[in-house]
Amino acid sequence: MRKIAIPHTELEVSQMAFGCMNLGGGFTRGPLTAAHEQQVRQFLDTAVEVGVNVFDHADIYAFGRAEEVFGRVLKERPSLRDGIVIQSKCGLRRIDGYDGTAVPLFDFSHEHIIASVDGILRRLGTEHLDILLLHRPDALMEGEEVARAFADLKQRGKVRYFGVSNQNRYQMEYLQSFLPEPLVVNQVQMSLLHSGFVEQGISFNQAAPAYPDGLEGLSEYCQMQGVKLQAWSPLARGLLSGAAVIGQPEVVIKTAAMVKNLAARYNVSAEAIVLAWLLRHPAGIQPILGTIQPERLRACVQATTIKLSRLEWYGLLASARGLPMP
Repeated sequence: MRKIAIPHTELEVSQMAFGCMNLGGGFTRGPLTAAHEQQVRQFLDTAVEVGVNVFDHADIYAFGRAEEVFGRVLKERPSLRDGIVIQSKCGLRRIDGYDGTAVPLFDFSHEHIIASVDGILRRLGTEHLDILLLHRPDALMEGEEVARAFADLKQRGKVRYFGVSNQNRYQMEYLQSFLPEPLVVNQVQMSLLHSGFVEQGISFNQAAPAYPDGLEGLSEYCQMQGVKLQAWSPLARGLLSGAAVIGQPEVVIKTAAMVKNLAARYNVSAEAIVLAWLLRHPAGIQPILGTIQPERLRACVQATTIKLSRLEWYGLLASARGLPMP
């Protein structure tokens, strides 16, 4: 797989990244098992086979067990660490409220960021993260406090580069104003069925549909600032590439049929067509593949071997939005 550069860094990364959310048994409370470790071995073997070198974690994935089991297997293969890019996210918490029930909240305080990274590094068994992302916006974020946490982590060699997740351009501009070094990544939901990042430009100044609030100018801002856009859920839960579509809206059914026809034309998987739609965008979007099934991962990376025509790209968009182009 072709490697691309993340601006403002020394990192050379694969066009696609492997997401680690489903490692470690998912969001259950059971213990890690030998089967979970074997799953990671197959996951890493597939990554080496197809040329993916970026692994996306978060401290909440499987309540920390995704990082822990990844770290166990990475310890078996110490030579692998220097050739891969590990990123993780922090900021989402669940703490006991006054009535004893768990309360979800966001926490970008200095104390929490530092403690989170220490936990991430311990579970992964590594001395540093290549990239740390702030996981969703914290309405109580204080830019000075985040900047101080980033500076401490950088100075101690625990994190090389920093980014955000699910932030609009104004939130990024606010945070960036406190930072001496540029944010290098913004990870947001993007797919053919979640195409607001495109829709905001196409539907601007149109009576209907109204363009999505919060996404205006995001892709343009990231391109101008050299921020790598990463797409989470790029396959839209498989709705266009093999998942059951019975009961789905007509636009999903019709678009899935179009995807199937294009897959046959290019002799690739349906997953490859859905991802090729993202890769065709000039922002240089890096999809984060959420599946951990080796065969499906191989099907996904076929997207890097094709380039959709402008007619095919707009045809898919028009079908998925369910409306003629303006």
